[in-house]
Amino acid sequence: MAIPRLQEKYQKEIIPALKKSLKRDNVMSFPRLQKIVVNMGVGSNLNEKKYMEEAADVLSQVTGQKPVITKARKSIANFKLREGMNVGCMVTLRGIRMYEFMDRLISIVLPRVRDFQGLNPKSFDGHGNYNLGLTEFLVFPELNPDKYSKSQGMNITFVSRGNSDDESREMLRAFGMPFRADAPQKRKK
Repeated sequence: MAIPRLQEKYQKEIIPALKKSLKRDNVMSFPRLQKIVVNMGVGSNLNEKKYMEEAADVLSQVTGQKPVITKARKSIANFKLREGMNVGCMVTLRGIRMYEFMDRLISIVLPRVRDFQGLNPKSFDGHGNYNLGLTEFLVFPELNPDKYSKSQGMNITFVSRGNSDDESREMLRAFGMPFRADAPQKRKK
């Protein structure tokens, strides 16, 4: 089986670049992508089984893995939610599938997003993990839009092992993540 393009790029280009910029020799101290978690919630359509099946079908086509159904942890009366109800589904990608999904996301999916201005470079959680949300799943080319009755969004989390948000941001930028450049804000006089 061939090594994915981004995994090869990490080993041959990104590690030497990080070695120069971080001024460290220990390769194990560099940020590394551990997993990608793709999550879809069904929102207000909790009672209809059809939407949960559609969400699971979308995730399995997009990621190539069978999703896990997530359940509510506690009851919330205002949302008509009971503990144990199915609320969404998720997939955890590691290894080859992770790199292939990331490659498709960067090179095919994100350029197809309407009015795309770049990803927010501040969506890190303080531990080096990056979160991004897509408002509709139909930007993935492998999905047939006529098959789905309702378009919904998904959350994608890049979990990395690193020391800080800045190091993880530098690693993701080297992978080709299209972060938008923060323009300096003008001060009012």
